[in-house]
Amino acid sequence: MPTVILMAGTGSDDDYLRRSFGPAVAEAVADLQALAPSARLIDDYLDALDAAADAAAAAGTTVVVGGVSIGAVVALRWVLDRGGAHCSGVLAALPPWSGPVGDSLAALSARVTADAVERDGLEPTIAAMAATSPPWLAAELSRSWRALADRDLVGQLRTAAAYRAPTLAEIAELPVPLAIAGALDDPLHPIEVARDWARAAPHAALTEIPLSEWGPQPHLLGAACVDAWRDL
Repeated sequence: MPTVILMAGTGSDDDYLRRSFGPAVAEAVADLQALAPSARLIDDYLDALDAAADAAAAAGTTVVVGGVSIGAVVALRWVLDRGGAHCSGVLAALPPWSGPVGDSLAALSARVTADAVERDGLEPTIAAMAATSPPWLAAELSRSWRALADRDLVGQLRTAAAYRAPTLAEIAELPVPLAIAGALDDPLHPIEVARDWARAAPHAALTEIPLSEWGPQPHLLGAACVDAWRDL
């Protein structure tokens, strides 16, 4: 497997990517490049993907791109826009929606969080989230939201929540293999979206894993995605 370049889900970060995908990518004898979210979020992601693909082309190699949730969406959009040049595949964990955002719960959650941070402040928002979340999720989001506070967390949330994903018709034109990890019990990332992506893509594989398993053990999410890659 070539160098794997990944982007995080909304409100998450590169630290989570290294913990969730690092072990499986290393086992696949590949290098992992986890992109850090910035205030410019998607624009910076796209610039970093362009730079990585150009470097791979100069070296006579390719990249595998992907991410979690909005990161998977951005990766898929980038590959389609480039026609697959210098890319050999996509790793997509927890795809959140197809086409326009519509009534996606993932996008709604991002908007609600952004509103709360603006209205109440970061720490009260974290406290409210932690009071109604499983301990593993409360710990993870408390850490990442604080880490992103000086990188326009609110702007990142709003940008991601408005980003248009490829339609299923567009995914049907995907020129590279697509490996997907879908959650069976995650309302923010419906399993039907993952199944739709897998059915639409010309060459795809899907591994399904419960949120109750990978939530407390994030390395299982990356393993599920890499397992799907091995099935291609």
